[in-house]
Amino acid sequence: MIELALHILDIAENSTRAQASLVEITIVEDLIEDILSFEIRDNGSGMDEETLRKAMDPFYTTKKVRRVGLGLPMLAQAAQRAGGGFEIESSPGRGTRVCARFRHSHIDRQPMGDISGVISALVLGSPDIDFLYTHRKHGKTYILDTREIRRELGDIPLNHMEVLTFIRENVREGIEELEQPG
Repeated sequence: MIELALHILDIAENSTRAQASLVEITIVEDLIEDILSFEIRDNGSGMDEETLRKAMDPFYTTKKVRRVGLGLPMLAQAAQRAGGGFEIESSPGRGTRVCARFRHSHIDRQPMGDISGVISALVLGSPDIDFLYTHRKHGKTYILDTREIRRELGDIPLNHMEVLTFIRENVREGIEELEQPG
C-alpha cells in the first residue's frame, strides 16, 4: 500500500468483518514532536492470543477471497521504516486496537492519501456500522461521528448518495481547516 489512508481502510474493513458496531479512527499530527500517529479501535469480536500472533504473519488471513494477509505486517514495516512503531491489542468479545506511529518528517513516511474517500467508502460499504473519525493537528480537532449524522437524518440511510457526498466533502473541508496553522 502506498498511502496511509489505504492502511486505515484495510484495518477498518477488518473491524467491520469482526461485527463491530463502532469503529473509531483517530489521526494525530504533532509537528512540534515530529509524530504522525493513527489508531483504529473497534468493539468487534476481537482475537485470542494465538489469532493475534497469526495476524502478523503475511501468509495468514481469515478472508475468503485473498489468501494472504499482508495488511498488518506491511503497516508495521512502514511504521518502523519511518522511525516509528506499531502496536496491536485484542481480546475476544472486547474488540481490537491497532496503533501506528511515524516520524512525521521522515523521508520514508508514506503520504496520508485520500482520508475523505476512505471514510465515505467505509460508510458506503458498511452503512449500519458507526464510525467516529477524529483528526488533530496544529492544536485543532476535527470530528465526524456518524451517530450524530444518523440522528439528524432519521430514516435516510447513511449510504444514500447525497449523504455520502456530504460526508466526503465535510471530511475534506475539515482536514483543510486543520492544515491552517493555529
